[in-house]
Amino acid sequence: MSYDVIIKNGRWFDGTGARSETRNLGIRDGRVAAVSVGALDEADCPQVVDATGKWVIPGIVDIHTHYDVEVILSPGLKESVRHGVTSIFLGSCSLSAVHAGPSDAGDLFGRVEAIPRKHVVDTLTESKTWTSAHEYVEAIEALPLGPNVASFIGHSDIRAAQMGLDRATRKDVKPTPAELDAMAAKLEEALDAGFIGMSSQELLFDKLDGEVCRSRTLPSTYSTRQERRRLSGILRRRGRALQAGPDVGRPQSMVALALSSVGLFRRPLKVSLLSAADVKAIPAVAHVFPAMARAVNGMRGDFRWQHLPVPFEVYSDGIDLPVFEEFGSGAAALDLSNQLEARSALLADESYRRRFRKDYDKKYGPRVWHRDFFDAEIVECPDESVIGKTFGQVGVDRGGVHPVDAFLDLVVEHGTKVRWRTTISNHRPEVLNKFASDPGVQLGFSDAGAHLRNMAFYNFGLRLLRRVRDAEQAGTPFMSVEQAVHRLTGELADWYQLDAGHLREGDRADVVVIDPAHLDASLDAYAECPVPEYDGLSRMVNRNDDAVSAVFVGGECVVREGEPTPVLGTRRTGRFLRAGER
Repeated sequence: MSYDVIIKNGRWFDGTGARSETRNLGIRDGRVAAVSVGALDEADCPQVVDATGKWVIPGIVDIHTHYDVEVILSPGLKESVRHGVTSIFLGSCSLSAVHAGPSDAGDLFGRVEAIPRKHVVDTLTESKTWTSAHEYVEAIEALPLGPNVASFIGHSDIRAAQMGLDRATRKDVKPTPAELDAMAAKLEEALDAGFIGMSSQELLFDKLDGEVCRSRTLPSTYSTRQERRRLSGILRRRGRALQAGPDVGRPQSMVALALSSVGLFRRPLKVSLLSAADVKAIPAVAHVFPAMARAVNGMRGDFRWQHLPVPFEVYSDGIDLPVFEEFGSGAAALDLSNQLEARSALLADESYRRRFRKDYDKKYGPRVWHRDFFDAEIVECPDESVIGKTFGQVGVDRGGVHPVDAFLDLVVEHGTKVRWRTTISNHRPEVLNKFASDPGVQLGFSDAGAHLRNMAFYNFGLRLLRRVRDAEQAGTPFMSVEQAVHRLTGELADWYQLDAGHLREGDRADVVVIDPAHLDASLDAYAECPVPEYDGLSRMVNRNDDAVSAVFVGGECVVREGEPTPVLGTRRTGRFLRAGER
């Protein structure tokens, strides 16, 4: 029998964690038609890929992105696909583009995810034709999707749409019984449409953009206990997942969300919580995440942490970095991000600087950022004499100036032309390895499509595979390559009940061919690429073209030798993945 594609002589991984073998794969009608020890008949096969010496794995699943707007503008989503990601989750962190109107969606996405508000508003104004979750799925499937797409429904989305953004973000306003019923109905309808669950957020330094509700926290942070229990009860009954972010300033919220998974006398609630990280500011907290997962799952919970399996390195143009939201003086500066003259005056004010220095010098308590300007390297600046130095060293060079003043002086003088970087978490390889192999941890959290100028983790899967391969070769393995592939593919698809992540006869032909010889230092390199859909805004990206020989989605070749093919984004190769549909 003829095949549409044959991939021959590759080291084949099926996505289950089973032993890899040299096999020949035949693809027909978008599915894996044959996995053979012997050679397949190449007669009449229009595409034969010789994968000798290469790995043939299922497409990687990215469980945490913010492509909700970009998928409409550029449905190929090439920055992820070119790194082997073939299934992408939308609707994270309580944010989705299903129900809220264009202006409210701009306020929801613009500041917390650093997606230019104008483009959120314009895109939804021009393109939004849907009024329900079912219609949203139809609209997404009408696009020339590159990868497969699955989605959470955002708690902030349905709350803002039902109550209005102003009422949904007031502490003194609770939803009426009718409003709560309507939110529950929207959630049920989304689950009927195949959404994988609901995302919510309790983190208080995620703020709204715009003018009407500017600097208020996201709508889901104002939800009542009754509201949360009502919506979680629907997820529990339907066997769908709750993705949630606790408030780092209140550890009790983390414990409560984790314990909500427990099913001693009822069905467990699937809970995926943000985020297991080896935080520089609180090193001891790394021990908490695995222990909490074991405890909760030991009480018949179904609980997982999300984890980015690479160092969490961030860049900032001036003070435009979300971690400044976590303390008062930093948030005050970001409040004025649309009033640059006023912000510059604030940063130069001595009373403000005293407040900033006080926040900076407070080294105890829950936090994300280590607040150490001696651990913040300047990479670009009109004043070339400071490039390569930390702000702390600049202060020393200037006669013992406080690191905060050295930072603020440069930002006042040069604004966003001062670009700097630091690593916030996941800096210790031994802890990264422990998280990556822990059954209570899910691998993902790339945040792809958000924070375009702050970070780039599109290739997180390749970087994990390199670390696992290198550890094996060094004689210090922490898990096998087969297990790593399983953790990036089949394990995630199975937990979220999706038709993805495997590469056996009958499975979807979402395939990545990797050249392990090029899983090298290029994976860590810095690169940028303009985003035409965002007026040419330069985005941080990854470029590892030699590592990915080919990517197939639904049996169609969408990436060849690291470069997108003409098919990607012009013809639909992916589909909307519905939970429970096999």
